[in-house]
Amino acid sequence: MARKQGSHSDITGPKVRDAALRLIAQHGYAAVSMRQIAAEVGIQAGALYNYTPDKQTLLYDLMRGHMTDLLTAWSLADQKGGPMVRLEAFTRFHIRFHLPRPDQVFVSYMELRNLSEQNFAAVEAQRREYEDALEGILRAGEAAGVFAVPDPRITTMALIAMLTGISNWYRAGGRLETDKIEAIYWDMVRRSVTA
Repeated sequence: MARKQGSHSDITGPKVRDAALRLIAQHGYAAVSMRQIAAEVGIQAGALYNYTPDKQTLLYDLMRGHMTDLLTAWSLADQKGGPMVRLEAFTRFHIRFHLPRPDQVFVSYMELRNLSEQNFAAVEAQRREYEDALEGILRAGEAAGVFAVPDPRITTMALIAMLTGISNWYRAGGRLETDKIEAIYWDMVRRSVTA
C-alpha cells in the first residue's frame, strides 16, 4: 500500500512511539501487538516497520529515551551546596520530572523484564548512573556527619522507589498541589537519612 498523502516520518514516528507507550502502559508489553499500535496511529501494520524494526526495539527506544531525558535533565539541575541541599534538590527534581510522565515511569520500571539481555544491560547502565548520583549525595552526607544510613546503596534504592511510587497514585487536580506533595516527601526523605 502506498504511503498516505501528507504522511511524514517526523510526524508519524512520534505518533508511533506515543501510541506504543500509551498501549503498553495500559495493557502491558506482551499483550500489545504491532497491529494494535498501527491501528492506533491509523496506518497499515506493515508501515510500522518504516519507524521501528520490531516491537523489542520500540520498547527499548521508549525506555532508553526516558532514561536519556532523565539523565539530561538531572545534568542541567542545580547540584550545588552541601549534602542536605543536594538531597533536597534531588528529591524535588525526581518528583517534578516524573509526575507529568506516568506512562513513561510505568513502562520504564515495569517492563524491564521484557527487554532482551543486551537492551536490558544498556538501560540498566543508565539507571545505575542516575542511582549513583543519589548514592553519591548520601555518601557525602555520611562523610560530613549529617546523614546516618545503614547502607547507602539500599537507602538509594528505597528512596528512589518511594519517590517514583508517587506516579502510581498522583492525579493532577487532586487534593494537594505539587509543591505540598514535594514538601511532604522531602520531609520523609530528610527524616529517613538524618543523623
